[in-house]
Amino acid sequence: MPQIVTLTLTPSLDSATSTAKIYPEGKLRCQTPVFEPGGGGINVARAITHLGGQATALLPCGGPTGAHLVELLQQEGVIVDALPTHDWTRQNLHVVSEATGEQFRFVMPGAALHENEWQQLLAKIAQLPADSLLVLSGSLPPNMTTQAVTELLQCAKEHHLHCVVDSSGEALKAAVAFGGLELLKPNQSELAELSGQTLDQPDQVVTAARLLISQGAAKRIVVSLGPQGALGVDAEQCVQVVPPPVTKRSTVGAGDSMVGAMVMKLADNASLVDMVRFGVAAGTAATMNQGTKLCSKDDTSKLYEYLNQPQ
Repeated sequence: MPQIVTLTLTPSLDSATSTAKIYPEGKLRCQTPVFEPGGGGINVARAITHLGGQATALLPCGGPTGAHLVELLQQEGVIVDALPTHDWTRQNLHVVSEATGEQFRFVMPGAALHENEWQQLLAKIAQLPADSLLVLSGSLPPNMTTQAVTELLQCAKEHHLHCVVDSSGEALKAAVAFGGLELLKPNQSELAELSGQTLDQPDQVVTAARLLISQGAAKRIVVSLGPQGALGVDAEQCVQVVPPPVTKRSTVGAGDSMVGAMVMKLADNASLVDMVRFGVAAGTAATMNQGTKLCSKDDTSKLYEYLNQPQ
C-alpha cells in the first residue's frame, strides 16, 4: 500500500474555552482551555489515524505553540514530520458564550514560511517514495503566492507522487490549472466558481466535473453536497451517496474526515463508489460529535455498513 503523507502549510494550535457572557471591555472569566491540533492536512492525518490507518503529517512548526501542536499529534498516535521554522505556529481561539450558546472563532494569520524553509519542505517531499499519496489541504501562508502550489505540484510530479487536493480560492484554481491530480474534492460552490457556471442540479455538477476531468485537471472529482452527501465522478461513471439520517451536533471536521477516509480507500485501490461511501460515512460520523471532534472508527464502520446495504 502506498505511503500517505499530508501537508499543512498553515498549521495551528487551536484552543477552546467558554465564558458566562461576552461583552466589551470587562474581564471575561473563562473555563480551563482545551487544546487541539488544527489545519486541513493535519486533520486528514488525524482522521486516518482514528480510522485505523497510517498517515504522516508533514508540517512546518515553530516556537512553543509548534512544540505543543506536535506533542498533541504524537499523543493521538499520528506520525509527525515537522520542519522547525523561525516564526511561531499560530494559535487560534474559540470561545462559547454560555448565555447564548454562540461560538466566537478568532482565527489568526498563519505563520510566514521563509524561502529556505520552503526549500527544505520541497526537499522533504522530493524524498518521499514514488507512488506515495500526497494530500494538500488548507490555506497558504500569508507571505506566499499560488506559485507555491505550482512548485509543489511540479515537485510531486517529478518524483512520481499522486496528489489529492482539498483547498479553496486561488490555491484551488492553481492546482486545477496545473492538473494531473489523483483526486480533487471541491464543494458545490467551489466547483461552480471553477466552472464559471451556476450549478443547481446534480446533472450540472456532473457535467462540470466531467469537463475538468476531460481537461486533465484530475482523475477523480468528489463534490461535497452538504446534507445531500457527495457526488463522485471519473471518466467512466458517477455516483451520488446520500448520508443516512443521524442527529447532527457539529459540522466541524466533517470535510477533513471525509477526505481522510477517501484517501485510505484510494491507497487501497478501491472503486469510486466504495471510496465515496466510506468518505460519506466518515464525514457523517464527524457530525455526530460535539465541537471539533473528528470521526470515530466505530461510528464510521456502522454508517459504512449501512451505506453498503441494498437501499
